Amino acid sequence: MTSTGTLLAAEASTQTVGTPWVNMAVFGAFVLATMVVVLRASKNNKTAADYYAGGRSFSGTQNGLAIAGDYLSAASFLGIVGAIALQGYDGFLYSIGFLVAWLVALLLVAEPLRNTGKFTMADVLSFRLRQRPVRIAACISTLAVTLFYLLAQMAGAGALVSLLMGISSKAGQSLVIIIVGVLMIVYVLIGGMKGTTWVQIIKAVLLVSGVAIMTIWILAIYGFNFSAMLGSAVETSGNPAILEPGLKYGLNDLTKLDFISLSLALVFGAAGLPHVLMRFYTVPTAKEARKSVVWAIVLIGLFYLFTLVLGFGAAALVGADAITAAPGSVNSAAPLLAFELGGSLLMGVIAAVAFATILAVVAGLAITASASFAHDIYTNVICKGNADPAKEIRVAKTTVVVIGLLSIAGGIGAQGQNVAFLVALAFAVAASANLPTIVYSLFWKGFKTRGALWSMYGGLSISVILIIFSPVMSGAESSMIPGADFAWFPLANPGIVAIPAAFLLGFLGSLGGDKEDEIKQAEMEVRSLTGVGAEGAIDH
Repeated sequence: MTSTGTLLAAEASTQTVGTPWVNMAVFGAFVLATMVVVLRASKNNKTAADYYAGGRSFSGTQNGLAIAGDYLSAASFLGIVGAIALQGYDGFLYSIGFLVAWLVALLLVAEPLRNTGKFTMADVLSFRLRQRPVRIAACISTLAVTLFYLLAQMAGAGALVSLLMGISSKAGQSLVIIIVGVLMIVYVLIGGMKGTTWVQIIKAVLLVSGVAIMTIWILAIYGFNFSAMLGSAVETSGNPAILEPGLKYGLNDLTKLDFISLSLALVFGAAGLPHVLMRFYTVPTAKEARKSVVWAIVLIGLFYLFTLVLGFGAAALVGADAITAAPGSVNSAAPLLAFELGGSLLMGVIAAVAFATILAVVAGLAITASASFAHDIYTNVICKGNADPAKEIRVAKTTVVVIGLLSIAGGIGAQGQNVAFLVALAFAVAASANLPTIVYSLFWKGFKTRGALWSMYGGLSISVILIIFSPVMSGAESSMIPGADFAWFPLANPGIVAIPAAFLLGFLGSLGGDKEDEIKQAEMEVRSLTGVGAEGAIDH
């Protein structure tokens, strides 16, 4: 390890790295600036389309930035950099999985969803099926994914604060979780999708710019010689295996199978994430929806390439000992690297970007949850499609407050727990419950209401049960309940079982029984492929 790395290890284990007041000042400036933007955006929130879909006034470029801001969560920024720093090649596989997932979104769901839907995923799933049961199932699935994602982000905020802001007590971390939750509620209540989108655009620009600057800085240190940086990473770590596959997932046949399972969840889960799917409704045309995904792929692709440099740069300049000794452990790699490069000022900027990342993602999740409950359950199930738009928006805002309070409570309760469990569950639910039903609804004429219910409820139940009885929950030192052992499912991710099972359930459930509305089926096929008839249906 370098002498600087040794110094950082000693400092990180005893106190915060950087200057807390600088971190707070930069973060406060970001909050103030985005609040002004949200207030300006809120002036045009008059209809349900304004609140849920930003009035469909965003261009493909703007929406692409917002999608990147929505998708690149704290797990992407902090977790992957740390994973690469500690596990090398195997850590970078997360970046590849998250990026490849966008090809599935682009090729399978982006344009048909935009053409068919109105505000939520359930609009698509219930278009040609029986409204009431399908909307209830879709809403439950959406809320499950959203809530677990929110818990992961809120718990991440609490875990990072000890390093970024110099607060080490659990009470202090709980206070930060409450502050992030309240800010999320305020942003969504005031700005709706319009305000949330602008927060995500600003955050995406900050994140990609900050990561790009750090990447160029690291490469400059090594004379823009990538091989020299890798050599330094091996020298600092004392482990040449960080450049080779298998450090984490090549230990035995079980770890290899676990990697395949995780890959399936990552690749197929992204195309079923409700808060990502909802972004396709904020653009005026299907062409802009495609354009937004292309922009998102470019930005997200660049970001994940940058993580390769940041991860191995952290391994070379900071060292694994300093990273694991820091209060945030693996999540501290990026902030520690920023401090090593630019001292307290760059550390403050990266701290602000980290919190901006959490804030933007939780705001996007909150608006998705509120739209799902108010639009799907209140308007279309309780009021049978005849709700007053103003009252629907009030229900949505009430839902935001409830979801916000639940996420705050859950985040406080999940402090110190395995946050990867929450993220894995969110992806597993999205991949197994949502994606099979979306694909069948869009592309299989024989798909029926019973198949949709079997697929959604079955995928949700199987993924949750398998994770509860996996090493993630018990039976290992890193488990959520390390003292217990009731794990009978050997894999940490249930994707390899839950995803095929959900597709199979959807198929079996659609065999036999009464035929669905053939006119609606034909209308959905024409609309999803051409967009004809979609414009008039989504603007009121």
